[in-house]
Amino acid sequence: MKSYAEQMQDVLAEEQEIVFPFFTNEMGLELGLTLVKLCKERNCNMVIDITKCGQQIFHYACDGTVPDNPEWIKGKIRTVERLGHSSFYYNCYLKEIGKSMEERFLIDGKEYRAYGGAFPINICKVGMVGVVAVSGLTQDQDHAFVVDGLKRYLQNFKGKP
Repeated sequence: MKSYAEQMQDVLAEEQEIVFPFFTNEMGLELGLTLVKLCKERNCNMVIDITKCGQQIFHYACDGTVPDNPEWIKGKIRTVERLGHSSFYYNCYLKEIGKSMEERFLIDGKEYRAYGGAFPINICKVGMVGVVAVSGLTQDQDHAFVVDGLKRYLQNFKGKP
């Protein structure tokens, strides 16, 4: 198994690789539907949420999910928006340094969740404009699911605004 430091480097590499030329609300819908399709293909139950500039532009709860899933998503999104990297990155980071959210960042660990499943939507030469987040599997599976879905979407992306 990889060390936390190695996992952090992997996540940073993913964040460098998964970058959009631009990101519209329509793209958010298409990305969301791509994630729903992937969810059905893998027969998993998840909640999927996409925000852009603080506005929720996509939300879907598969059958079998529970009210806690959207609450976890909110905390994961807050973490990405405030700290600027994937929520899984911060999970690994905090484990690596042996501290909690409260100890390291002076923020409430109940409001901010450093668990895998939320990934920044970055635009080339602009930076982060949103977050795609899921909840329903283990945190490493949530993270891998989001990364797989983003890669699938970008592979099929036509590049027209």
